[in-house]
Amino acid sequence: MLAVPPSDKALVPFVSVENMMRLVHHIGIERMLAGLADYIEEDFRRWELFDKVPRVASHSAEGVIELMPTSDGEVYGFKYVNGHPKNTREGLQTVTAFGLLADVGNGYPVLLSEMTVLTALRTAATSAMVARHLAPRGADTMAMIGNGAQAEFQSLAMKSICGVEAVRLWDIDPAATQKTARNLAGMGLEVVKCASAEESMEGAQIITTCTADKQYATILSDNMVGAGVHINAIGGDCPGKTELAPGVLHRSDIFVEYPEQTRIEGEIQQLSPDHPVTQMWEVINGTKQGRTSAGQITLFDSVGFAIEDFSALRYIREHIGGTDHYQELDLLADPDDPRDLFGMLQRAGPD
Repeated sequence: MLAVPPSDKALVPFVSVENMMRLVHHIGIERMLAGLADYIEEDFRRWELFDKVPRVASHSAEGVIELMPTSDGEVYGFKYVNGHPKNTREGLQTVTAFGLLADVGNGYPVLLSEMTVLTALRTAATSAMVARHLAPRGADTMAMIGNGAQAEFQSLAMKSICGVEAVRLWDIDPAATQKTARNLAGMGLEVVKCASAEESMEGAQIITTCTADKQYATILSDNMVGAGVHINAIGGDCPGKTELAPGVLHRSDIFVEYPEQTRIEGEIQQLSPDHPVTQMWEVINGTKQGRTSAGQITLFDSVGFAIEDFSALRYIREHIGGTDHYQELDLLADPDDPRDLFGMLQRAGPD
């Protein structure tokens, strides 16, 4: 639980993109991914304490802008995030984000942070946290289908948290695969560049799909998926955007974060509203079963949920202390007399 100390000043800690990158290097990326996974799992264990609503989304033909709020009763958090697949063609990020934590008791913000880098880290940490519960025992190879901005984070999270030793890369754009292979060189993984999605899945016990186009796509057809694998489907994250053939879904045991959101945005938007799914917090708490047999296909239909962002922000706030990897923003008006906001404004004027 995040304790929010009282403050006698209205300065808010702010973690910029530059400072976030410095913090990642200060901690170490694999250590940070493992730490984030632990924080996310800890908050999943107290899932029932949190306010939960599907994210508030504004959709357009080009993409989506979303707000993702939650609170554990003591701390409130939200993330602003966009998803615009066309951005890459214009030299822009597909996803950008920032987030905030606030003290429920007085409403004052206690942290403002970039979340473009942090979202990539927490998404990968969530994937690997789930995989350590659902992937087949001894899984050491992952197929990484879609080699965009998430690919390296996903690969390193699976390495540090699940013990994956080899990653097999494929993307419709060979340049993306070259980029990912180059970035993962020297990171302790065997990296194999593949010529097709089918080739990337050879010998893989974990299959991660992460493509960007906003459309009903079939990245994995039914006949591509054999028994006993764990599928980490993270690319379907808005209405009208999927990656898996319906046949794959019908053969899999499906695990989700928050069903009310996943049925709108995830792979299961292709299924009937009453199709059974299991919430991951129940698996983590031991009230529902995860993997039950060697031949079972487990599918994590991940769309991202606000509690994961809350966990990530909580991690950041608890790790910036004693560092210079943040700055203090004069974000809140703080008159000596709380009733005299106008007087504070007047006194700030020219003499």
